[in-house]
Amino acid sequence: MEQIRRTKIVELLKSTEFGKQANVKGWVRTKRGNKQVNFIALNDGSCIHNIQIVVDVPNFDEALLKRITTGAAVSINGEITESTGSGQKVEIMAKEIEVMGDCDPEKYPIQPKKHTLEFLRENAHLRYRTNTFGAIARIRHAMIFAVHEFYTKKGFVNIHTPIITASDAEGAGEMFKVTTLDYDNMPRTEEGAIDYSQDFFGKATNLTVSGQLEGELAALAMGEIYTFGPTFRAENSNTSRHLAEFWMIEPEMAFYDLDDNMDLAEEFLKYLIKYALDNCMDDLEFLSKRLQEEEKNKKADERSMELIEKLQFVLANDFIRLPYTEAIEVLKNSKPNKKGKFKYPIDGFGSDLQSEHERYLVEKHFKKPVILTDYPKDIKAFYMKQNDDGKTVRAMDVLFPQIGEIIGGSQREEDYDKLVYRMEEMDIPAEEMWWYLDTRRFGSVVHSGFGLGFERLMLFVTGMGNIRDVIPFPRTPKTAEF
Repeated sequence: MEQIRRTKIVELLKSTEFGKQANVKGWVRTKRGNKQVNFIALNDGSCIHNIQIVVDVPNFDEALLKRITTGAAVSINGEITESTGSGQKVEIMAKEIEVMGDCDPEKYPIQPKKHTLEFLRENAHLRYRTNTFGAIARIRHAMIFAVHEFYTKKGFVNIHTPIITASDAEGAGEMFKVTTLDYDNMPRTEEGAIDYSQDFFGKATNLTVSGQLEGELAALAMGEIYTFGPTFRAENSNTSRHLAEFWMIEPEMAFYDLDDNMDLAEEFLKYLIKYALDNCMDDLEFLSKRLQEEEKNKKADERSMELIEKLQFVLANDFIRLPYTEAIEVLKNSKPNKKGKFKYPIDGFGSDLQSEHERYLVEKHFKKPVILTDYPKDIKAFYMKQNDDGKTVRAMDVLFPQIGEIIGGSQREEDYDKLVYRMEEMDIPAEEMWWYLDTRRFGSVVHSGFGLGFERLMLFVTGMGNIRDVIPFPRTPKTAEF
């Protein structure tokens, strides 16, 4: 074949240079036609759209054309022409074709038909070849870029916090252990416990559940920082909202109180959603149609809000802000609670809100995104700023339609004595957290931060229903295949 520089399909589809020679490479989605002309739909991942290749059959070897099947990789030289068919403005009249990679049509699982998401999870190594997962991958990339752009523009410093840690930031205890000890011959202390002093790090270590605590160390010197890294939970949960490995964005800011924290969270989420609408519209429109098709048999009140309308809804509304105690009163007096429709009834102060409660507040009561503040201290982490009432902490959760909680954060407790007392109450060993406590001893200041689960954001932006479908290779109980 003649050497012509490759042009990506996303650029070819914008071209008006009709008559110019071009090279395009990609994977065959479909091939149809007759003995005179074939039409190949080719995709290279650069956009949701295929480009149509028109093949004048008598000009090509029959054996070559037989090799062009769904899934095959091809390189094509041809002429950019104005399309006469509907659906596209540009097509390529093939002059030369090279099959770069054959694909056995009898064995290739991704056929040009509708596949279930469960089937595609079982074939996650090939699911990028579908429109749905190509669109998700491009949107995920756009959101990653937008996160870094937002914080860079605001003067934040990106900090890489440890993946291996000896601390449990949340006090949850559901952590993956990291060890080099021999499972079949574990060293033991005189008391019979595992002797971690002989392990690689000389102590018990785990995969991190959060970069927050280390992020605070940096913020109390750099001012404003953010982390963006993988986090891990060994929670044996098989719901559509849980992963064992996921990504978290965690900004930490010195001199920010709870109000500043809420302002930043709202600005951040709106920035990301606007970026998606401005830069990913083709993929969003495809995912919107997919969602509408999936839900067409549901009752009207059970269907999701149309995807693009939902994203615009967040941009158009100021987030409602109210204390947890007021939210509890709203929920307690709501029809679903009074009629026993909630799976988890609301009794009063101290109730830990579930997704059904969060969604009721957003979708039914306020009809706007909601930020709840000042939660009972007994259901929140040790590091949250204690209020003067002795019962609540300066926590905040941002609640979105269809998702529920999308951001969780707080003003952090900067008072050394209060923090130590709270750690004692929650059986968190202060001697192991000496480095964290030091920041309260040496120049402590008011500071705040929050965490955004990146895959939760991706669920919201893409309209997908299962978190396993918005991360490239999901890690869940009994699943670490690819």
